[in-house]
Amino acid sequence: MTRIPVSALVQLLGAVLLLGSSWPITRYALLGGAAPFWFALGRAGLSATVAAVVLGALGRLRRPARRDLPALLALGLLQLAGFFALAHLAVAWVPAGRTAILSNATLVWTVPLSLLVLGEAISPRRWIAAGLAMMGVVVLSGPWAIDWSAPGLLLGHALLLGAAGCWATTMTAVRRWPPGLTMLELLPWAFGLASLALLPLAVLHAPGTWTAPAVAALLGIGLVAAPLGTWCVMQATLALPLVVASIGFLAAPAVGLLIAAAWLHEPLTADVIAGSVLILGAGVVATVPGRRAP
Repeated sequence: MTRIPVSALVQLLGAVLLLGSSWPITRYALLGGAAPFWFALGRAGLSATVAAVVLGALGRLRRPARRDLPALLALGLLQLAGFFALAHLAVAWVPAGRTAILSNATLVWTVPLSLLVLGEAISPRRWIAAGLAMMGVVVLSGPWAIDWSAPGLLLGHALLLGAAGCWATTMTAVRRWPPGLTMLELLPWAFGLASLALLPLAVLHAPGTWTAPAVAALLGIGLVAAPLGTWCVMQATLALPLVVASIGFLAAPAVGLLIAAAWLHEPLTADVIAGSVLILGAGVVATVPGRRAP
């Protein structure tokens, strides 16, 4: 089993913390009256602006070339626009903790994609880790405790699995067709493309009620969490095996659940704790190197 670079683990940790904290903040804004598509558009537009300003100041704002198009289109249209649209729509019906779980469940998609598209070998140890992670997802989701007759709940869960599929497809595309530009240099173009895709969806819906806390939530995510978190996600995706990255990203729900419990008073029950332990254990199994064969 190959050793995991320390820098990739640091980037993975950054992605987990930033992504995990975003969902309680987003749900807080939406519960306050902000419209899902307008919130998604706002965070994409702000992220495009801050990424362009930072790269311009560093002298690294470059136009994408033809080689960059597959990664750019996947990142802009699937991971950012598609993921934002589906997940922000679902979070109006699904609690923030459960949203963080299912939208990060890329493992459902990346195991077949890594085998069929990338041809990556999955060691027995990582199959075990994937199984533990999926057990954690099931325990955290708690389908046995859900009132499936509640309006919008079934659709919300389907939208979240679709969001995870958008993310997994992007991860696969970036590994299959790596761009010439760095992920940092792709960010303003990808967020700009996402903004253009989200604009007509937002225009078709009322903007909602934008209170001061909702605006503050949008600024925090749009200026910091979304651009920095997306960069961490894509850097980790390039540096780690696809299955390992997916298992690692599943730690984000644990962060989201803890924040949602402390801030939004969502219940922190035994199944939440057990599921988080299973996912974190899977991350350890997947990333800690085993003994090398002599």
